[in-house]
Amino acid sequence: MKDSLAGINYRFTDPRLLHDALTHRSLGARNNERLEFLGDSVLNLVVSSRLFERFPDAQEGDLSRMRARLVRGLSLADIALRLDLGRQLHLGESELKSGGFRRASILTDAFEATLGAIFLDGGYEACRGAILELFDPLIDKLPSAEDLKDPKTRLQEWLQGRARPLPGYELIREEGADHAKKFYVKCTLPDDQTVVEAAGDSRRKAEQAAARQMLALLEEKPLK
Repeated sequence: MKDSLAGINYRFTDPRLLHDALTHRSLGARNNERLEFLGDSVLNLVVSSRLFERFPDAQEGDLSRMRARLVRGLSLADIALRLDLGRQLHLGESELKSGGFRRASILTDAFEATLGAIFLDGGYEACRGAILELFDPLIDKLPSAEDLKDPKTRLQEWLQGRARPLPGYELIREEGADHAKKFYVKCTLPDDQTVVEAAGDSRRKAEQAAARQMLALLEEKPLK
C-alpha cells in the first residue's frame, strides 16, 4: 500500500489513510467523503491564515476574493491534475467507465481528502507545510485585489465613488434550446440613460459581461 504521493512532500505513517483519501464512494462505504470534509476545512484555514500574513493591508472583502480564487474547484482540480491524482484514484466500475478519473469534482474531492488524511496522520503543522508548498507559488501569482473583483462590483464601486446611482439590469430575451440557452441583458445608468447590451450562457454571466462593457465605456469618457 502506498505511503506517499509524488508532488506532496509527506510520507504517511498509516498508509490506509491515503488509500481511503483516494477511494471514491462508488467503490463502497469506506470512501473519502469524511476526509474531504476535514481537508476542506484545514485548507481554508491554512490559506486564510497565509493571506492574512502576506497582505496586512488587505480588507476583509479582498482577502475573501483572494481565498476564493485559490480554493475554488477549478484551481483545486488543476492541482490534482498536476499531482496525477486521477491515475491513482480507486473508483467503482461505473465511474471508471464514465471517465470519473478525469472529472473535476472527483479530483477536487480526492485532493481535499488527501489533505484531511495528512492532518489526521501527521497533525496540523505537517498538513500546513504540505498545503503551503503547493499554494505559496499560487499566492505569489495572484492578481491584484481590484482585478479579482467581478465586473458588477467594480462598476458599482466606480459609480458610488462619484455619487452616481446604481445601474439597472434587465433581461431582454433568451434564445436557444434549454441545454444551450443564450441570455441577453441590458445594463442602464438611470441618471444619463447610457445603455449597453451583452450576452452570456447564463443570466449572471450576461449581467457581468454588460457591467464589464459599461465600466469600459465609462472609463473611456473624458472627465467633465
